[in-house]
Amino acid sequence: MTFLEDVRNRARNRPRRIVLPEGDDPRTLKAVAEIQSEGLAVPVVLGDPARVRDGLAGAGGDPDSLEVVDPRVTEGTAPLSSHLWTRQRSRGMTEGQAREDVRDPLLRGALMVATGRADGSVAGAAHSTADVLRAALRAVGPADGIRTISSAFYMVLDKAPGRNRETVLTFTDCAVVPDPDPGALSQIAAAAARARRAVVGDSPVVAFLSYSTLGSAGGPSVEKVREALALFRDMEPGVPSDGELQGDSALVEAVARRKAPHSAVGGQANILVFPNLDAGNIAYKLVERLAGARAIGPVVQGLRKPCNDLSRGATPSDIVDVTCITSLMAP
Repeated sequence: MTFLEDVRNRARNRPRRIVLPEGDDPRTLKAVAEIQSEGLAVPVVLGDPARVRDGLAGAGGDPDSLEVVDPRVTEGTAPLSSHLWTRQRSRGMTEGQAREDVRDPLLRGALMVATGRADGSVAGAAHSTADVLRAALRAVGPADGIRTISSAFYMVLDKAPGRNRETVLTFTDCAVVPDPDPGALSQIAAAAARARRAVVGDSPVVAFLSYSTLGSAGGPSVEKVREALALFRDMEPGVPSDGELQGDSALVEAVARRKAPHSAVGGQANILVFPNLDAGNIAYKLVERLAGARAIGPVVQGLRKPCNDLSRGATPSDIVDVTCITSLMAP
């Protein structure tokens, strides 16, 4: 069974209510039709009810069983606007502004998650990552112990060198935080470890990457990685971790025996923490394009409840996969 087959099976066994705010996008409706037919989640779609139901019928779905919420309608949204105002009033938001802002589909979806009306949200096919994250931060906020919201790509390789089966690696952060300081980098790693347990279902092994392996070189970025590792070990003492490590020392046992013989990672890292966004973004695109990996994400991590992002080039299948991942991340 492949990773994505496993994700779908596990989501099917614990279907969650997932809100999709982009009901006017045909890709979303085609994904909803597949989610319905496979029983992967309980979708809730935001949009004009007549258009959503007609579009879903055209995509082969069941419009009669779908819950559709018209974000233009504010009747019955007092709990949502009250929650928003409570969170944002210190920043000058008025109750009237809160009542008006719940008309925004992205924010409406995130507020449904925040208040328990949905278990998670999936958006971004027609909105930027910044828009998706802004709505999530306004409505949901970070998880306990986490201040830095970040992202990860799950890189799926049919057969990575030295590994005789499908390999799933977490690359973080590749889409959100440009230049994290040691504290932020440690929190990115902690959020990635928590998310991996839910999404992949295995035990995280964390490598903080650098151009140096355990003192082979120096410099400000190396020091940053070392500080981040120390902070991470305080946060997650039970997770095998090490740094600074070069990529080969993190991923190849034979190299790790030579370069880092006493490392807790031992060449078996499944979470790669990049020192900055340049490194992470470049790396995931190279692995995707040159090694033929499938890049799933960016999956948002560090939120109190899951509000996940999509690439604006997402296919219906991508939306289905992220919906299943969101279900697995939900409490």
